[in-house]
Amino acid sequence: MAVSRPRSYQGWALLGAGFRPFFLLGSVYAGLAILVWLPVFHGEITLLSAFAPRDWHVHEMLYGYLPAVITGFLFTAIPNWTGRLPIQGTPLLALVVVWIAGRLAVTLSAETGWLTAMLVDASFLALVAAAATREIVAGRNWKNLNVVILVLLLLAGNLAFHLEAHFNGLAETGIRIGIAVVVLLISLIGGRIIPSFTRNWLVRENPGRLPAPFNRFDIIVVAITALTLVGWIVSSGSPLTGAALALTGLLHLVRLARWAGDRTFRERLLLILHVGYAFVPAGFLLNAASAFGLVAPGAGVHAWMAGAAGTMTLAVMSRATLGHTGQPLTASRATQAIYLAIIVAALARVCAVIEPSHSEPLLYVAAFAWTAAFFGFAIVFGPLLAGVDRRRKTVA
Repeated sequence: MAVSRPRSYQGWALLGAGFRPFFLLGSVYAGLAILVWLPVFHGEITLLSAFAPRDWHVHEMLYGYLPAVITGFLFTAIPNWTGRLPIQGTPLLALVVVWIAGRLAVTLSAETGWLTAMLVDASFLALVAAAATREIVAGRNWKNLNVVILVLLLLAGNLAFHLEAHFNGLAETGIRIGIAVVVLLISLIGGRIIPSFTRNWLVRENPGRLPAPFNRFDIIVVAITALTLVGWIVSSGSPLTGAALALTGLLHLVRLARWAGDRTFRERLLLILHVGYAFVPAGFLLNAASAFGLVAPGAGVHAWMAGAAGTMTLAVMSRATLGHTGQPLTASRATQAIYLAIIVAALARVCAVIEPSHSEPLLYVAAFAWTAAFFGFAIVFGPLLAGVDRRRKTVA
């Protein structure tokens, strides 16, 4: 049963909905972490983290910025799924503080101790899973409990990351678990919202061929994706895994072709969702090539993370921010520049792995384009997230 919504939220606008603080902080941190990573990578500065430098970088991308964006999306979507009141105000502020504490604990873990860092860091995803479960169960929205399961798997990957890094020196399995969960989330959620948003726009603006809705084919592809990713976690370099990765990549290409993305060029806010999802099959195919020794392993991983995760998060954040603050659902020139920057970053990062002779300049291109994309999002959308509509000079 849906409950009545409050007439208006009277507190600080930034805490009025889950997407507001987490989209803003997540985007700022995504850019800041890469700016810090460049001098760390070149040995110019040293972090006070118990993690090896590479592991800190991977962890803060995979278990730092991404959980913030995922939380912002979930806490905005769940009230729509359940009809219940959104989490806002003091409870939302508490979650924000826990997330920030996790970032500090991980970065200063050489001082605070690895166990303290793990407990503080992991508590964020545990609280998110608990809050999401409470809302979904109370709203009897059973079909969306699978999203909570994926959040719990991300939590398990985070714990595995900390334990591996402490006892083995480097994290490997924890990294692959986190990446697999993110790819599965994009496959599941993207597979629902992309054809839905595309259909709505095409019916109104460009009548003709429409995308196929989420159906049995999509369920089969997601199930095969899950099985393939389990195999990749266990044995990423085996020929059998390589064959499964190649098949899964082809299935995702077929899936993407069914969504009529070629008919969305007039609206970049929609087109970017299709472009972002295209990095999912690209990641599978590059990882398949890696399993057969054709390319270095990092190419597929960065297609998934810099490409699919980076592009999809910016696409979803920009669309959700516009929609939930009452703005027109269209991409401004500034928004299109953000999209261009993240595509450049993703392509440059993948090419840096494929072409090692040009890796250093490509790494700089990728890093600065990534930073420009996420800082650009914070600058362009920050006032809306903070509740200020610059056109009307009022609180949104």
